Amino acid sequence: MGALKEDKARILPFELLLDQNTIARKVKELGKQITSDYTHEVPVLLGVLKGCVVFLTDLMRVIKLPLEIEFVSAASYRKGMRNSGDVVLGGASTIPLKGRHVLIVEGVVDTGRTVLTILKEIKKLEPASVKIVTLLDKPASHQSRLQLDYKGFSIGNDFVIGYGLDNTQRYRNLPFIGRVVDS
Repeated sequence: MGALKEDKARILPFELLLDQNTIARKVKELGKQITSDYTHEVPVLLGVLKGCVVFLTDLMRVIKLPLEIEFVSAASYRKGMRNSGDVVLGGASTIPLKGRHVLIVEGVVDTGRTVLTILKEIKKLEPASVKIVTLLDKPASHQSRLQLDYKGFSIGNDFVIGYGLDNTQRYRNLPFIGRVVDS
């Protein structure tokens, strides 16, 4: 178990869930599958900010195709480890998506509300296809039926940090994924 300073007075305890090497192997597998599935296409990777940044960066480097990237911001965790229950979207795609193959890239799919909200909005733009890519999936937390087309790892309902995922905007820079433990 490790702990990181959250404030001068509080430590955020965590346990290692996924190390760097395990994550890197899985990202390479996902990149290889996407490369195979989109041969002769130029997919658009639509990253869901901010949790996707590290995953998307590593993923796009192992996809052996020309591609484009775009971002959308979405927030449902605005005050720490509790989901606020609503999804707030920001940003709009500057890349025309009509007739394009779009891959929504998430760091973690929890309840599924965020990805379903984005999916609904993207479909209005008439893409040729839309698929969902996530590094982490929390299937026990899903509130609706979801089709996750490319999934790295299924995990429990624990709150996780690192590899782009945060707690109040902190810990995104950890090179691994840790499971926050109750103190």
